[in-house]
Amino acid sequence: MRMYDLINQKKRGNALSPEEIRFMVEGYTKGAIPDYQMSAMMMAICFQGMNEEETLALTLSMRDSGEVLDLSRIDGIKADKHSTGGVGDKTSLVLAPMVAALGIPVAKMSGRGLGHTGGTIDKLECFPGFTTGLSREQFYQNVNQVKMAIMGQTAELAPADKKLYALRDVTATVDQLSLIASSIMSKKLASGADAIVLDVKTGSGAFMKTENDAFALAREMVQIGKNAGKKISAVVTDMDQPLGNAVGNSLEVKEAVLSLNGLGPADFMEVVYALGTEMVLAAGKADDPLEAEAMLKETIRKKTALDKFAEFVEAQGGEKRFVYQPELLPAAGIQLQVMNTEHGFVGGIQAEEIGLANLILGGGRTAKDSVIDLSVGILLHKKRGDALMPGEILATVYAADMEQAKEAYGKIVRAYRIQPDRPETVPMIKGIIR
Repeated sequence: MRMYDLINQKKRGNALSPEEIRFMVEGYTKGAIPDYQMSAMMMAICFQGMNEEETLALTLSMRDSGEVLDLSRIDGIKADKHSTGGVGDKTSLVLAPMVAALGIPVAKMSGRGLGHTGGTIDKLECFPGFTTGLSREQFYQNVNQVKMAIMGQTAELAPADKKLYALRDVTATVDQLSLIASSIMSKKLASGADAIVLDVKTGSGAFMKTENDAFALAREMVQIGKNAGKKISAVVTDMDQPLGNAVGNSLEVKEAVLSLNGLGPADFMEVVYALGTEMVLAAGKADDPLEAEAMLKETIRKKTALDKFAEFVEAQGGEKRFVYQPELLPAAGIQLQVMNTEHGFVGGIQAEEIGLANLILGGGRTAKDSVIDLSVGILLHKKRGDALMPGEILATVYAADMEQAKEAYGKIVRAYRIQPDRPETVPMIKGIIR
């Protein structure tokens, strides 16, 4: 078998067999196939596409290129959730303890953020002493005892995907549907969960800017999961404005704690309940969506999800008193209010611009080794549909440096679109693929 022949075959629009795809992935991962040949293959796939069998074969080959986590030592149906990323997306911090409080084990592997916001691990490190550097034994034990644990992704997890993505990133071959879906799903399948719920975001702050593209990706990933024998569903959610009111690591953790106390923003909680409902149904804890959502809401009303979050933080070395006293979490020294000067309504907020403002403040990464300032961020006081009067506060910038604060201020002003009439209500949940 020669890589030259496979490139030629795909270039002409012919399908590759699972054996040919496995040969290609294994060879590239081990260094036997050079970058220039794999680049040619990625470009051929971008032009010719991949069918369902090819996409599954690529996903499974990348999954099997490294360690596949065996969660059989954890009791029950193990649930996991993945988001395609957005601005102000702190859903895991609320969703996981709610689901765990219902006795559903959540065994999650997460990464750090690269771009305009921090990842789940960055946010959790706001708790002094918290670590995701768990041994495999400790990870299993924590999930069995606490019903949830979050561990950092290891280098052994789907190494073929890491190598391929780095190549695609510099050869303009990132935005092909099968390649996106297989990249995401190879890591999720390697993480070992029985049930997977996908949060596929669409809008200005999402990777998939249009609903059509988001639904196409959702369907592709659900099909892969189904073919791989997993319980899987995808919820397509709005990301045309930041999710919730807080953007920035410490601010988002505080908002998550508020949400676990029953004071979460309506748009944020709508997404949390939709994702949680899918996880509860997949775990077989409820017979229909209404029952599942009612069970989740009960964990908020009784504060069992809040207590579960504190238990989880403590089990991973963090100080749980910060869960009950979120005012102790890191807070930036400079607070700059963004004032409104017009009459009207918030017609929209460019989510990506808010994310870039957070990056300016130091709340995100421009490179893998960038150091994040956990204390900085943006708190939005006005969201889409809110009425405005001159002199009202649109947002508050939390900064460590005044020059950065002023630069972020300008981006936030430009991100807001003010209009004379109230805009139509936009649903947070665009649809569910099961």
